[in-house]
Amino acid sequence: MAKTASDAQVEKTGVFASIVRFVRQIVSEMKKVVWPSRSELWTYATVVLVFVIITMIFIGVFDLGINWLVGHVFAK
Repeated sequence: MAKTASDAQVEKTGVFASIVRFVRQIVSEMKKVVWPSRSELWTYATVVLVFVIITMIFIGVFDLGINWLVGHVFAK
């Protein structure tokens, strides 16, 4: 398998230099992130919690219905 120029560069710079470069790239990318404001964060969190609660209720009612149905179909 032929080595590419980037593979040779990684070997030449060493493992620690690659780790430092990786961390610098992470910091650079994190600076580009547009963080939500406090009110947006509360809105997003509320939407997620309401969706989870509605889903839990739906699955719970569905489970109770299936349990009731199975109980009546296979009851002795």
